[in-house]
Amino acid sequence: MRIRELDPSASPLDYYGYELRRVREEAGLTLAQLGAIVFCTGSLIGQIETAAKVPQREFSERVDAAMGTDGMFSRLVGLVLRSQLPNWFQPYAEMEAKAGFISTYQCQLIYGLLQTEQYARAVLGVEHSDQLDDLVAARMDRQHILGREQPPVLWVVLDEAALYRMIGSREIMREQLAHVLSLFGRQWLEIQVLPFSAGQHAGMMGSFNLLRFDDAPDLHYSESYDQGHMTANPQVIKERSVGYARLQAAALSPRDSAALIARVMEERYGEQP
Repeated sequence: MRIRELDPSASPLDYYGYELRRVREEAGLTLAQLGAIVFCTGSLIGQIETAAKVPQREFSERVDAAMGTDGMFSRLVGLVLRSQLPNWFQPYAEMEAKAGFISTYQCQLIYGLLQTEQYARAVLGVEHSDQLDDLVAARMDRQHILGREQPPVLWVVLDEAALYRMIGSREIMREQLAHVLSLFGRQWLEIQVLPFSAGQHAGMMGSFNLLRFDDAPDLHYSESYDQGHMTANPQVIKERSVGYARLQAAALSPRDSAALIARVMEERYGEQP
């Protein structure tokens, strides 16, 4: 079997995998043998060695104890967990598809997984008209995770401003808000609106997403003008999780949120005389 060769300078995760393989091979252990020593499968060891899986702190401590590496992997795992993933969007989309729980606060736009095709086309067409069809198709393809047999839990907090900001046209907005309303009542999806009356709030720095996984560290994702930022830094996860809970507490209930969306849809984007 061909073994994937890692560049240890590529990222903290690659360096961790490179060093784990080096230490294991110097000890003359197979993947299965090391897995038995640290109470996991050889397959998991192989995934970590090839940077296909993020190691956990407990795993690192067990490796240090078993291999006598003087805390090296326990120190390395901190760098791995805090390191930023690549700052283009594709890595985030891949992680989004693997997440078991997605929490998002959106201050200006309807969340991408809830957008209609025409709404997405209007948003993306502002600066990407030359490759618009491909970008819209890619965004729509992301939404297939909501139709899976086991979809992720999705909790969305929308700022009221996202309802009033007209994207494309009145018809596009009416269709978009109608689509959002159609999603209320789904078992694994909740939508709340943060009203203007909430005043200052925990999301004033901008939109952000929190991703949770069954077997990997949580991730926080936010965007600037030209890049995305993804991190597993435990302190960032803690602070943003508390902030998100505050947003949920300040937002309208799902029932009241649906009523507000319906009212805005009719009063602002309904048929005009």
